[in-house]
Amino acid sequence: MNNWKKVFTIIWTGQFFSILTSSVVNFAIILWLTFETKSAETLAFATIAALLPQALLGIFSGVFIDRWSRKLTMIFSDSFIALCTLLLAILFYFDQVEVWQIYLLLALRSVGSAFHMPAMQASIPLLAPESQLLRIAGINQMIQSACSIAGPALGALAITMLDMTYVLMLDVIGAAIACTSLLFVKIPNPEPSENAGEQNILQDLREAQREVYSHKSMPLLLTLSILATFFIMPVSVLFPLMTLNHFSGDAYQMSLIEAIWGVGALLGGVALSARQYKINKIVLINLMYIVLGTGFMLSGLLPPSGFIWFAVLTAIEGVTGSIYYASFTAVIQTKIAPAILGRVFSIYMSISMLPSMLGLMSTGFIADHVGITNTFVIGGFVVLIIGVISFCIPSLLQVGKLTVGENTRNI
Repeated sequence: MNNWKKVFTIIWTGQFFSILTSSVVNFAIILWLTFETKSAETLAFATIAALLPQALLGIFSGVFIDRWSRKLTMIFSDSFIALCTLLLAILFYFDQVEVWQIYLLLALRSVGSAFHMPAMQASIPLLAPESQLLRIAGINQMIQSACSIAGPALGALAITMLDMTYVLMLDVIGAAIACTSLLFVKIPNPEPSENAGEQNILQDLREAQREVYSHKSMPLLLTLSILATFFIMPVSVLFPLMTLNHFSGDAYQMSLIEAIWGVGALLGGVALSARQYKINKIVLINLMYIVLGTGFMLSGLLPPSGFIWFAVLTAIEGVTGSIYYASFTAVIQTKIAPAILGRVFSIYMSISMLPSMLGLMSTGFIADHVGITNTFVIGGFVVLIIGVISFCIPSLLQVGKLTVGENTRNI
């Protein structure tokens, strides 16, 4: 692990281009569907197609991630996603594309993501010292945030200057760069568990369950995170409607709020990556619950004339959301055995995605029957309470305490 900085520089360079081009292409597809269909329902179905396979496969994909070479898993996953994008580019080139084909290929891309993302997260503890995991998670958040800011802008520019065929080819090029970068690094595989190769899928999943339950309060940490996500995601879906309906904003203000959230998330990643912090990560997670929940509540209580304060609160929420996710990721990477980490990450990602789709499908119902501002207040209150309750559970705080290795290891 002595050369972990060099290894991550190579990996991050490739991943940056891959994530950025994917963000560009995803937004370009959204714009194309918007212009062609002018249907909110079509956009919702496209988003569900891009999420549902990953959510369903995530329950089982971690089993294979822990069995296979994680380096090859990432390379083949990226290559599969690129192949799906290439097929869509060919359909656009011959002017044969139909909306159902876009749904299908978005779903197939999601299959690749179900293997790539958990494999990447599960590989990190094998490449870097334990004391640096929070810092690395911050850098990952920084890259994701930068791409989420630049991607839509570049996607809008690309679709006005290039044919969709060539826009889609950007993603193929990004995947090729990511796969090539992985060829230049060695990603070790964890020592297999005692029964590796002798168990079926269900037994492998039970092994992951036993590993999680062997750490006191780890199941509670995961449950609280999933519960918080259940209330955070419907609120996040309503940000554009909040800007449009409550603050009487326009398209510019809607895009401004999205960009402000991204900039906040970027700053959160920068703060974590700047230095090594010796802090109880559970304390950090709980504080972020409280700040994020308070931000949502205050946003929902703002008068229609309070758009500027809404923008300020959105920036704070972006920072706290980034720090929360990076801290949570670092806790899992620190505590769970590397041989089982793929399963834990894939199952968590799978379960936490379900609220996203629920929020997406119920946006209209929530806006009409609960009220947008009420949704912000209710969702924020629940997230705030989760943070307060978490501080009252000593065993949960124990999960995030620095280990001996974190205190004494020299980097």
